[in-house]
Amino acid sequence: MKFTLVLLQVMLLAVVQGAAQQPAVKEYQYLSGKGSDNTVAWDFYCTGGRNSGYWTKIQVPSNWEQQGFGNYNYGRDYKTYGKNSRFHDEKGMYKYSFNVPASWKNKEVFIVFEGSMTDTEVKINGKSAGDTHQGSFYRFKYKITDKVQFGAANQLEATVSKMSADASVNNAERLADYWVFGGIYRPVYLEAVPKEHIDYTAIDAKADGSFAMQVFVKGVQQARTVTADILDNKGKVVATVSGNAAKGDSVISLNTRVANALQWTSETPNLYKVNVSLRTTAKASLYQVTEKFGFRTIEVRRGDGVYLNGVQIKMKGTNRHCFWPETARTLNDSIQMMDAKLLKEMNMNAVRCSHYPPDVRFLELCDSMGLYVLDELAGWQKWYSTKAGVPLVKEMIIRDLNHPSIIFWDNGNEGGTNKELDKEFTRWDFSQRPVIHPHHRPGNEFNGIDCNHYEDYYSTQKILNDSLIYMPTEFLHSQDDGGAGAAMSDFWELHWHAKKSAGGFIWAMVDEGIVRTDYNNIIDANGLNANDGIMGPHREKEGSFFALREIFSPVKIALKELPAGFNGGIEVENRFHFTNINQCTFQWALVNYYKPQDDFEGYHIMQKGNAAAPTIAPGATGTLQLSLPADFKQYDALVLVALDPFKKELYKWTWKVKSNEQLLDKILLVNNSTASVKETDSTYVLTGGEVSVILDKKTGMLAGTKNITNDNLSFKNGPVLLNGTATVAGVKQYKEADGEVVEFTYSGNMKTVRWKMSGTGWVSMEYEYALESGSYTYAGVSFNYPENFILGAKWLGKGPYRQWKNRSQGTPVNVWSNLYNNTQTGYWPMVYPEFKGYYGDITWMEFNTVEGKFYVASKDTGLYVRLFDFYALTGVTPHPALPSGNISFLDCIPPIGTKLALNISANTKVLGPQSEPTSITAPIKRTLYFYFGLPKTSDSKEQYSRPAVDNVF
Repeated sequence: MKFTLVLLQVMLLAVVQGAAQQPAVKEYQYLSGKGSDNTVAWDFYCTGGRNSGYWTKIQVPSNWEQQGFGNYNYGRDYKTYGKNSRFHDEKGMYKYSFNVPASWKNKEVFIVFEGSMTDTEVKINGKSAGDTHQGSFYRFKYKITDKVQFGAANQLEATVSKMSADASVNNAERLADYWVFGGIYRPVYLEAVPKEHIDYTAIDAKADGSFAMQVFVKGVQQARTVTADILDNKGKVVATVSGNAAKGDSVISLNTRVANALQWTSETPNLYKVNVSLRTTAKASLYQVTEKFGFRTIEVRRGDGVYLNGVQIKMKGTNRHCFWPETARTLNDSIQMMDAKLLKEMNMNAVRCSHYPPDVRFLELCDSMGLYVLDELAGWQKWYSTKAGVPLVKEMIIRDLNHPSIIFWDNGNEGGTNKELDKEFTRWDFSQRPVIHPHHRPGNEFNGIDCNHYEDYYSTQKILNDSLIYMPTEFLHSQDDGGAGAAMSDFWELHWHAKKSAGGFIWAMVDEGIVRTDYNNIIDANGLNANDGIMGPHREKEGSFFALREIFSPVKIALKELPAGFNGGIEVENRFHFTNINQCTFQWALVNYYKPQDDFEGYHIMQKGNAAAPTIAPGATGTLQLSLPADFKQYDALVLVALDPFKKELYKWTWKVKSNEQLLDKILLVNNSTASVKETDSTYVLTGGEVSVILDKKTGMLAGTKNITNDNLSFKNGPVLLNGTATVAGVKQYKEADGEVVEFTYSGNMKTVRWKMSGTGWVSMEYEYALESGSYTYAGVSFNYPENFILGAKWLGKGPYRQWKNRSQGTPVNVWSNLYNNTQTGYWPMVYPEFKGYYGDITWMEFNTVEGKFYVASKDTGLYVRLFDFYALTGVTPHPALPSGNISFLDCIPPIGTKLALNISANTKVLGPQSEPTSITAPIKRTLYFYFGLPKTSDSKEQYSRPAVDNVF
């Protein structure tokens, strides 16, 4: 019993000693919530605009416009109200009562604001916390130890001026092409630390495992030791280094090396952790901080390229604002994670944080998920004064300097660069990252990098032959449905193969439509100004999203269609920078498409298997061999999916195995059992089964259709030749073995149109036209059909998104369906995918209408179908011009430009080869098959049930 008692005493002493040896860490107390989904009500008084002139409540963090206060302000309002106008200069006065723990009495206490728009004056218990902070996007804090009452209630007062008293702050932050707001929009909290503590650390960890750190200490009263333990991602200590601190020291330098350090890249985001302790000379820990970091080396090799860890890299990125329609600049962790995942899903490896530093959580996700970051000092086309900018550069860099994802610091944007601030970046950044100057005109290159915005394809070629590295920090402006994915295939091939390219950044990630609390919660994009994203405001995926996903895929497969002698071999180019293809996973499936009258869209998986990933080094090309069954040609299509080393899908490719004629074998049933023709003075009426078509003798046009089980269909007035002339010169009627024929001959560019009715009700229209040799934005024929009668469409072809000549990527061939919507880019509500547009590689299409269904099919390749009137670029003259009629059957379609002052929208050919009109030099011949009603199906039609959801396919 005595032994047991002694043992218990020893154990208790060990526990007490262990607890006593636990180092002190920074303690936090949130006064606000932590994000838009977690807020705290503060007292609030707004001085102008809505709900102003009285004390009420507001949720913090938030922008007060989204809480129903003040007025809305788009940055370009200066065009209406004048620069630095006071028109929207509300002030918000905040009050909040809080307790400070009694246990903090012997600690230093700080109040921290993560972001407040704009000038912020802070008082604690009626006493000023310090100078008014000017600058909206930066963490700032005040030491308030001598102003708070411990163990008792305290009063916070904050006055936020929407516009700054410093004109240069307004110039840099508010005279801009984005929404500008007011309010405490990021969290507010208290920090408590011991009198002796570590203020912050600065890390420089190189790819070779060398580790250097500056440890900034405060309040050191006697000799101390600073120790850093470096841990890998499993928590194992891989290195330890210590240094001495004397009384009054402010910075201690530590250096060591980690053997076999795992490098940080966008493809391998390996993170380490360092625990930094301030200790007594007896090694008792007084205080500890923890930082995550990565080992990587950034180099700008002048006249060569940007290198990471000795490997040249190219940025595949976009520009991102901190933005959500309901909550403006106030975000939450779910939105941050969503955005990071969407960037990775587009196969991007980079993001520019335009035009200000983002929330810390987003940078943490870029670190852990692998995204190269351009962290930017605010400035649109004007800049901070040196006096205003110096403290803001410091705040930005001290907050962000240990994030391995940050590759460059951006000093402003598009001429909004105060060059006197360049030295401030290198002053505070221990790792000495390169500083760049994003800009929109030549002559502002810096540190060997030219970031010139919005060059066209051919001027880009010239720039890439220069001695500088070219990395456009904005290009292919995504206004409306133009830019982003449109023309990107050509642009990216140009950048990828150019030695001096460092890649680039598309403008921009999302349409920044704000939910207007003053206008019944409509979404407002400020006319054409803010709808310039790859995605909609709630991250609705637009067509360019999927195009970019294919274009940027690091597993590059150029194969467009399977060759006649296909044996399972597919050429693969490795466009990773650091990853061998043998680290990826490949799976294939043989599928059969659902038919028009099946209940489902998509395909039915018949067989599937895995393919051994070949060994292909970064930048090299090799062959992926699929072990397909001998009878693979009996299936409709082959699907291949590539997964990255983390088992995330990179892209999925689809190739038709069967020809259109084979795919239509059990759909397009033709015979002459009951076909007939009736002639009148002005028409021919062809009848087969339940269907009749009426042809006008004089014009050669379809005058109407009938089905005995349905009302008449309003599909008529075609074919209209879209280019050239077509005048009926003659007509004849005759019989063939498989149907009744009416054939029109023409003078002009149309040569013949030959209608043939089968006994099953399918009617074919064979036509031939010859245009003068030249370039054409579109070519083919059109018909009329009332748009307001359409309910939806289902088709086998490219989709589900519409295509342009220069944006065909990201639209695999499948059976798609879409309900009618009238989405016009820039106007809400916006529904994706859009219904109206050009659709490519069509085998068959079903039109669902209030009058019943009708169908079109083609055994020929290369058919485009145009659905109704739509515009990709809005303006005085919508662009591009549309074919006549409502539904068109086309042999080529137009490219789309971008919305720029250079008027590229009307001159798309400067965007590269795919953006030029189509050259036509020979006659074009095509046969379309129509059925007006619900066609009979083959008795041998396969019966498929809807398969279970497949994780890959």
